[in-house]
Amino acid sequence: MLKNIISGLLAATMAIAGSAMAQSKQIKIGVIFDMSGALAAGGSNASYLGTKYAIDIINERGGVEGYKIVPIYVDAQSKTEVAINETERLVNQEKVDVVMGVFSSAQCVPMAQRLDQAKKFMWANVCVASAVFKDKNLKYIFRGQVHSDQMGEASCKFLAENSKSKFGKEIGDMKVAIIYEDGPYGAGVAMGNEVNCKQLGMQITLKEGYAATAPDLSALVTKLRRVRPDAILHTGYNPDITLFLRQSKEQGLKWGALIGHGAGYGQFDKLFATFKEDANYIYNVDPVAAQLIDPKVLKPGLGAVTSEMIKRYKAEIKADEIPPHVSMGFNQTWIFLTDVLPRAIKKYGGIDSEALRKSALDTDIPEGGTIQGYGVKFVPPGQSMSGQNERSTPVVHQYINNDTFVVWPNAIKSKDAVLPLPKGHAYAN
Repeated sequence: MLKNIISGLLAATMAIAGSAMAQSKQIKIGVIFDMSGALAAGGSNASYLGTKYAIDIINERGGVEGYKIVPIYVDAQSKTEVAINETERLVNQEKVDVVMGVFSSAQCVPMAQRLDQAKKFMWANVCVASAVFKDKNLKYIFRGQVHSDQMGEASCKFLAENSKSKFGKEIGDMKVAIIYEDGPYGAGVAMGNEVNCKQLGMQITLKEGYAATAPDLSALVTKLRRVRPDAILHTGYNPDITLFLRQSKEQGLKWGALIGHGAGYGQFDKLFATFKEDANYIYNVDPVAAQLIDPKVLKPGLGAVTSEMIKRYKAEIKADEIPPHVSMGFNQTWIFLTDVLPRAIKKYGGIDSEALRKSALDTDIPEGGTIQGYGVKFVPPGQSMSGQNERSTPVVHQYINNDTFVVWPNAIKSKDAVLPLPKGHAYAN
C-alpha cells in the first residue's frame, strides 16, 4: 500500500515537473510590420493583425509541440532604417529564434541579406519583391507569399485574355502604360509587366517610375494623357495611389482599365472612403483574400480557420471589408506554425536556424492546402529563386458595387470582369 502511494506521488511529481518544463519551452519570434506611418494604411497594419491572430489561435490551442509562441511585435514606422535597426535589436538583444513579417520590399531586401549572413531564420509573410531572392542564394530565408514577377505576369495575361472579347481589339493593338513607385516592390512588378506584356504582343506606350513620397504626379498624368493607354498598370503604396487618382481626375485622364498590384490597391475600404463610387471597377492583383474562396475546395477544417480569422478582424476593426493583407499575414504564419515548426521540433530536434531550414525544405503542401488556396513547395538551394514558394499564385480582383470579386483566372472567378470601364464612370474613356 505504502509502495503504491509513493509510486503515485512520484508519478504526480514527475507529471507536474514535465508540465512545468513544457510550459517553460518557448520560441521567440520577432514580428516586424509598419504599424504607423504611410505604409500602415497601405496594408501593413492589416498584415500585422492577420499574423497576430494566427499566433494567438495557436497559443490558445496549447502552442506547438510543447513550445509556447512568444511574439515580440515591432513597429518599423514605415522607415527602412528603423526596420533594419529593429532587426538587429531583435537578434542581438532580444535573442529571437525567428524574424517574421515585413510588408515593405524596400525593408525586406536588406533585412533578408543581413539575417542570412548572421545565419538567422527569417519567414517573410507579405513583401513580394522578387529581388529578395533572385540570384542571392539565401540559405535561411523563406517566403510562402507570391513574388512580384508573378504579379506582373498576371495582369498582362488577364488583359490578353480579354482584349478581343472586352475591348474589341487584337492583342497587338492593345496600348498599355506601366507606372510604379521606384523601390524594389514597384520596380519588380513593373519589370514583370514589361516583359510579359511585350511577350504577349501588346504595345507599351509608357513605362515610368516615381518616388513613393513624390508630392506631385501631375507631370506623369500629363504624359499618360498624351499616350492614351487602354489600360494602366500601376504599382504603388498608399499616399501615392491617392495622389495619382486625385490628380488624374483633376486633369481629365481617362482609361479603359486601371490595374493595381497589391499594397494600397488591396485596401478598398480606404479607396472608397476617399473616392466613393469612383473607386469602383478598379482591379487589384494580389494573393486571394481567403474569404472569397469556397471552403469546399480547401483541405477540411481550413474554412473554419478562415471564419475565425474573419471574426477576430471584424471584432477589432468594426469593418465588413477585409483586405487580402489580413489573409497574407495569417496564412504565412499559419503555414510556419502548423507545418514547418512542428517538423523542425520532431524531425530535426529543435528550433535553431538549421532545423527550421531543413524543415522548410521538406514542406510539401498541395493546392487547396492553405486558406489562400495555393500550395507550398520551396525552390531548393542552388536555383535563382531558392527559398521562394514555387506554388504561390496571385489572382485578379475587381471592386464592383462596393464589393470584391475574383475575375481571373477563369477557373476560380466569382464574377465576369467589367471591362472596359462603363460609360458615365469618372475615369471612363
